[in-house]
Amino acid sequence: MASKINLAIEAFKHKGFIGKIPTIFRMLNSIRKKEYRPEIKNLLIPGAVLLYILSPIDIIPDWIPVIGVLDDLALVALAIPLLLKETERFLQWENDIEINKVIEAKIIF
Repeated sequence: MASKINLAIEAFKHKGFIGKIPTIFRMLNSIRKKEYRPEIKNLLIPGAVLLYILSPIDIIPDWIPVIGVLDDLALVALAIPLLLKETERFLQWENDIEINKVIEAKIIF
């Protein structure tokens, strides 16, 4: 289990993932409030991968040298780009809302 946690930590350092964590939490909160509608695959796959990594059940057991961790790494390599793609969509959505607020404010005045 400790090796899975270390693998997850290393994978999450992928392309500034750590810096996107606050945005991901904002996105999840907006989804919870039904304000933002994500592409389901961009959240479902990373969520399933996270559950798989944290689960003690493994397709290829971690005790097998090298390849035991490769299945986890391959799944993380698939999941992170999807999550980052959805995060970028969310940031664009937030920017669109701010632009609309500015436009509406200028129309009122």
